[in-house]
Amino acid sequence: MEHGSGAGHGLPGRHESFWMETAPETSYPPLPGDLEADVAVVGGGITGITTAVLLKQAGYTVAVIEADRISRGVTGHTTAKVTSLHRLIYRELVDRFGGSRAKQYADANQAAIGTIASLVQEYDIPCDFIRKPAYTYAESEDSRDLVAAEADAARSLGLPAAFVDDVPLPGRTYGAVRFADQAQFHPLNYLLRLASMIPGDGSQIFEKTRALEVRDERSRCTVRTDRWTVTARSVVLATHYPFYDGPGFYYARMEPSRSYVLGIRIDEPFPEGIFINAEGPAHSWRSQPASGGELVLVGGMEHRTGENVDTREHYRRLEEYARSVYPVKSVDYRWSAQDYITIDGVPYIGPLADGHENVYIATGFRKWGMTNGTAAAMILTDMIRGRQSPWAEVYAPDRFRPIASIQRFLAHNIEVAEKYIGGAISRPSGDLRDVQPGEGRILMIEGRKTGIYRDQEGRVHAVNPTCTHMGCVAAWNSAEETWDCPCHGSRYSVDGRVIHGPAVRGLPPPGE
Repeated sequence: MEHGSGAGHGLPGRHESFWMETAPETSYPPLPGDLEADVAVVGGGITGITTAVLLKQAGYTVAVIEADRISRGVTGHTTAKVTSLHRLIYRELVDRFGGSRAKQYADANQAAIGTIASLVQEYDIPCDFIRKPAYTYAESEDSRDLVAAEADAARSLGLPAAFVDDVPLPGRTYGAVRFADQAQFHPLNYLLRLASMIPGDGSQIFEKTRALEVRDERSRCTVRTDRWTVTARSVVLATHYPFYDGPGFYYARMEPSRSYVLGIRIDEPFPEGIFINAEGPAHSWRSQPASGGELVLVGGMEHRTGENVDTREHYRRLEEYARSVYPVKSVDYRWSAQDYITIDGVPYIGPLADGHENVYIATGFRKWGMTNGTAAAMILTDMIRGRQSPWAEVYAPDRFRPIASIQRFLAHNIEVAEKYIGGAISRPSGDLRDVQPGEGRILMIEGRKTGIYRDQEGRVHAVNPTCTHMGCVAAWNSAEETWDCPCHGSRYSVDGRVIHGPAVRGLPPPGE
């Protein structure tokens, strides 16, 4: 599981992703020795698994390397909306990139929906794939104009968009942009069936194998892991955040963001559709078939990863919001998700950087990973096959020029430098005796910052809280009981084990 020990702290629901609880666990072997493949895919989420399947279908041998278990990371904590309606993005894309590249983004995400639907049908995947309309709805008169402009922009790009006055949710709304023929599914049941198609004919999946380093030597690449080495002609980094940054400076171009999900039961049928509000703190809604009746997933309350706040309040406020909209019979599940948001809001998909043409990345999905991750797999498969992707330009990692987004670029990096590196956000406070069961805190012990967590049995777990990725100081996440780095989103267990990259080494004991 992504989170820590998961004590309740009076929080609603069971601390578990519905997808992970209702999907079988995998048991692929660790990497048993050095090997060669045409392509090494690092990361076993929707991007990595889909890329591996498409490449194998094209005749390539593929080695998938996953640090833990496939599908149990970011993909296992999504809300699993399969839609090209990404809140309010198309008016922004047209203004920033022009109509041609905005259409590339639109077409890529629509094609991703079609690819998922085709794979579900072709392989008869039992994953609750259901076509539904998607809505971005206005909660105020001011938002109504923005939503109407989004509908116009989306229609101009050929998307199945319309502005509608009626939104089938309780409470007052002011219209919405509606996309027809979108979808939802059970992401793990989908992904695990795809994964089962990879082993054989020279292709394999290796779990419990952490990639540590990539070397691109023009004619071949090597991926060094904590076990053995994989040699390949190409490498795909599908690890959500590139654990190997190379000369791309992706750490300076993305912000880590966490958001929260509750799985609730309500006293009435949920309306037909998947929903998100247009402005302000995000409120996301969808339903899911489940044993015991329909489960409703409500999400939101996003914030920067590693903020020095009581993250339990985000779950509590999300529950309050859900109860303000629907009569809630029960809260059955709670979980949180992590995403990365790029400087200009569009993912980076393509070659890592100049001089690394055989190493490819896919990152920065801005909370829309089901379609963008699938589109990434399609784009990278074309590139590795030497074919031209019709959507590559808008996603190109080298499109970034600081001058084009200078204000946000500088603000982000000055904030990281001043607020997070060195631990200004996590000032040591208190004494070891003050740390209560279930609490984590950074203390100054023998002149050193020390991350202290006292578990429910009173045992103390101590770590050096300096992130092993780039030296920022991790903050305590009270809701998940983890140490989270505010700079680039690395996350660690109470004993310092890496839960989420880009870090590849755990937090050491105090003083090291």
